[in-house]
Amino acid sequence: MRLYDVPAPAKLNLFLHVTGRREDGYHLLQTAFRFVDLCDTLHFERRGDGLIACDNALPGLRAEEDLIVRAARALQQAAGIKWGAQISCEKRIPAGGGLGGGSSNAATALIALNRLWDTGLSRRQLMELALPLGADVPVFVFGRPAFAEGVGEVLTDIELPERAYLIARPAQHVSTPHVFTDPGLTRDTKSIKITVFADWQLEQQAKQMQAGQIQGMRAGFFGRNDLEPVVRARYPTVEKALAFLAEHGIPARMTGSGACVFAEFVTYDQAVLNQQKIIGKIPYCGDTVPVIDATWACHGLLDHPLRYWTKD
Repeated sequence: MRLYDVPAPAKLNLFLHVTGRREDGYHLLQTAFRFVDLCDTLHFERRGDGLIACDNALPGLRAEEDLIVRAARALQQAAGIKWGAQISCEKRIPAGGGLGGGSSNAATALIALNRLWDTGLSRRQLMELALPLGADVPVFVFGRPAFAEGVGEVLTDIELPERAYLIARPAQHVSTPHVFTDPGLTRDTKSIKITVFADWQLEQQAKQMQAGQIQGMRAGFFGRNDLEPVVRARYPTVEKALAFLAEHGIPARMTGSGACVFAEFVTYDQAVLNQQKIIGKIPYCGDTVPVIDATWACHGLLDHPLRYWTKD
């Protein structure tokens, strides 16, 4: 049995507030997750020898470190089954960009193998397997845009309007551990109720309807990303990328711990037009490295594409 062309979508953090820190060092967060149609693609073939093997696009990654393999083994052990799997992954989501590519791959592996092996686990059971793999993995199994709290594992589904996004990748790697341990990171943002975010969404939609969507872009972002000031101070290319976009009338925000940044639009055509506006104008760091080395125009998804592969 085989499952081919199984999507693993990227995510955006529409805002990200750091509200505290636990004694074990984990940070307490509030954020809103949204999936977009920038996707990795995974392929699965059932094996009878119990072996889990993954052809991964990231060279030098050991099986013990591969989230796809770890997810498959976790499901295999929890379900007590003898099947194995041959897995391959076609990467489009940039690694280490704050778009959750590795976490999404792990979640897709759990969901797809639950079907391929006919293990019959519920969404809640898969989410319990997902959390030890990483704080962002459960939301991809959850399958809905979500308001997240705790370390990111307390999820409440939210309704989001149809939107499109321009995503840009600054040409600089950001270390997530360095960001979270930076002394300049604030960890005392006041917690909000989910209704505050929901009411803000409704206000923005009303303003756009009243204005006839002439400008095309939302009036602004909700809240902030508390990690962004730290990254902008530590990583000059990210600072230059955000400044460049702002200079061209595209206010953007970092997702996760970066380095990727995004701007939101009412329609996909507006995202594409603004993408085209900056192509050919991107400045360089030095002589050869562009400040932004990749861009994508994406649709915001109303649900995870595998939402209905798992029973509630």
